[in-house]
Amino acid sequence: MTAATLETRKTRTAMLALLGAAAMLGLGYAAVPLYELFCQVTGFGGTTQRATESEANLAERMGQAAGGKQISIRFDGSVAPGLGWSFRPEQPTDTVTIGQRDMAIYVAKNNSDQPITGTATFNVMPVQAGAYFNKIQCFCFTEQTLQPGEEVRMPVLYFVDPKALDDPNMEGVEQITLSYTFHRAIDSAE
Repeated sequence: MTAATLETRKTRTAMLALLGAAAMLGLGYAAVPLYELFCQVTGFGGTTQRATESEANLAERMGQAAGGKQISIRFDGSVAPGLGWSFRPEQPTDTVTIGQRDMAIYVAKNNSDQPITGTATFNVMPVQAGAYFNKIQCFCFTEQTLQPGEEVRMPVLYFVDPKALDDPNMEGVEQITLSYTFHRAIDSAE
């Protein structure tokens, strides 16, 4: 093997190693958004779905065809340490007709003496229900800023997709829990 051939092989190997490292770095940055997209599409890990009005109308028609079956929804609210807010559902449980739109109200209050911006994370339990719990409108879609002492009522417009009735993994599920935790928004950190 000549010196020129050896040098060409070393250069090719170095370039492939550099390309592999760049690809791993790119995948590292893409992992979080890709995982979030996967969870949103599949409901994995209790991630709820986001629905349009037309999807809600279709679910309502499907729910009527399913005979008006009902399910209990439990609401949970908490805040991360250091947020300075209180946050709770106005009503801890509700019984809803599958496919029908319903609304839950959460109450948040800024107990501090400064404006605070928070963002809500959420999940649904049991986790297999995440694929069927659809939110049409929710305070969790955007950051919320509360002024000192301000208290607000925040609605969530949702429905449970009638397709849940056809899923064997949902058999025996009598209650779905919708949980929110408010965290200080990154740009609001002290």
